[in-house]
Amino acid sequence: MLDNSPAKPVVEVRNLRVEFQTKGGTVVGVEDVSFEIAPGETVCIVGESGSGKSVSSLAMMRLVEFNGGTIAGGQIEFATREFGRIDIARTDGDRMRDIRGNEIGMIFQEPMTALNPVFTIERQLTEGLRRHKNMTRAQASARALELLKLVRIPEAERRLKQYPHELSGGMRQRVVIAMALACEPRILIADEPTTALDVTIQAEILALIDRLKRETGASVMFITHDMAVVAQIADRVVVMYRGNKVEEGPVEEIFANPKHDYTKSLLAAVPKLGEMTGKALPEPMKLMGREVLSTDPIKGTDNVLLEVRNLTTRFAVKGGFFQRTVAHVHAVEDLSLTVNSGRTLSLVGESGCGKSTAGRSILRLVEPQSGEIILGGKDIMSLNQRDLRKARQDMQMVFQDPFASLNPQMQLGEQVAEPLKNYGKVSSQDRFDRVAMLFDRVHLPRSFMTRYPHELSGGQRQRVAIARALALNPKLIISDEAVSALDVSVQAEVLNLMLELQADLGVSYLFISHDMAVVERVSHDVGVMYLGRLVEVGPRQSVFENPSHPYTQALLKAVPVADPTQRKSERELNFKPISSPVHPLDYQPEPSEYREVAPGHRVLVTDSGY
Repeated sequence: MLDNSPAKPVVEVRNLRVEFQTKGGTVVGVEDVSFEIAPGETVCIVGESGSGKSVSSLAMMRLVEFNGGTIAGGQIEFATREFGRIDIARTDGDRMRDIRGNEIGMIFQEPMTALNPVFTIERQLTEGLRRHKNMTRAQASARALELLKLVRIPEAERRLKQYPHELSGGMRQRVVIAMALACEPRILIADEPTTALDVTIQAEILALIDRLKRETGASVMFITHDMAVVAQIADRVVVMYRGNKVEEGPVEEIFANPKHDYTKSLLAAVPKLGEMTGKALPEPMKLMGREVLSTDPIKGTDNVLLEVRNLTTRFAVKGGFFQRTVAHVHAVEDLSLTVNSGRTLSLVGESGCGKSTAGRSILRLVEPQSGEIILGGKDIMSLNQRDLRKARQDMQMVFQDPFASLNPQMQLGEQVAEPLKNYGKVSSQDRFDRVAMLFDRVHLPRSFMTRYPHELSGGQRQRVAIARALALNPKLIISDEAVSALDVSVQAEVLNLMLELQADLGVSYLFISHDMAVVERVSHDVGVMYLGRLVEVGPRQSVFENPSHPYTQALLKAVPVADPTQRKSERELNFKPISSPVHPLDYQPEPSEYREVAPGHRVLVTDSGY
């Protein structure tokens, strides 16, 4: 019989030790960690990439053994609904299959690797419901639709029939969250669940997890590197460093009076919205445990490097027996922007607003319908494939999900060298030296050049992707959520590196992000996108200190603050549902018209639907 007395935690982890066998010998992922989670409590596990926080969660699900790991010591006692209290570390595989997804739900960090690319969203959402809850196909489908609406996915009925590659990064993450919530688990393990989400969806997902916790009594083990999220959701905080717990305590105490040096430096490295008030130019981020090298303010130049005029990108929606085009998704609509040499323009907005599509359209990785793209005096839209290939030396992209953008079968050094080899830039000996220098620049050991992507943490993989983008010394780098998956210390290092490169090489960035505090730090100019249109654009200081469009105001209001005394209540997060970007074939959108509220600061007057 299950003991539900409040004294008994749902999970007790005692002296957990996890080891991995590698070619180089035994690697200890978690050395000696103990903590417990009470019913209805949210415990946040925080720490840097590689500190052992994800390994602890995988051990709790007994998934660590599928990655070559073993639970070498300790106990994980879990109070199940069905079997009473059991030690997960020693439970057989059949029982674990009944527990996984049903009593313990897990939200994984990288949605593209957590979802199966060959099954529809509906198939993946209904699988667990039919196995654990014995639902009929119709009941499971109805519940799947309900779950997609719960995590605020627009056009949920249509999304059910789609495959993971047809959804944006943020939407895929919401599907993974819906899957974890499907069976109403006793404990929800969330491994960086809001990393890929924009601030409004993040705020709603945090409120949703909190509400679910209150309504069902579920406990939450929340793994994150975002201290603002910790302040918003945690009851208790466990700080991990190099496989060990270094500090634990109530959230208010950890923020107000951190004891361990590592916790202090972790909190100091968090960018806070509003820190840049009154400053017009980007500034380096604080680094953990050491001084920031002072860089002079990066003014950039007045020379226009990239000019985009009236860019429109639409995707066909096919239907019927003959798969004819029945409608269009208006992903980017009448977009105009300029990026000057040595300056950064950030595009912010919700998942599905068209910011990633805008970045890909500028590189012509997706073909725009119409518009002009002028890069360094070249008309990119008029180039044939051969000339476009040449032009791409000047413009590179860092993608959101490094696991999907790196080749799992190639060594990392080869992948960074590939652009140099493709363009015949340097001899093979010089190529090795150049790649080694790039690894140094992104703060990775040269020994990593012979490793493969699966041997690195998420943050390390993203640094390899950045090194590869830098290989050809491009004039423009389009960074698509490049630092969203990184913990604060690595994020600060990578952003400082990008600023350093901008100061040294005069490289320009189109920085696509949903993290408003980071955008405030690194941008010269900001464009806010909603449903494919720029609703507000201008100098960063002007946009942040005088947001004039209602959508920009809502975005800034949703940003969590790294202070548990300033938690957002659910009442504050009353966002309008996102309108559908799908329109019939005969739909003619109005052209974008703007009014100037300050020099260079323009706000959309055409109806944006918000």
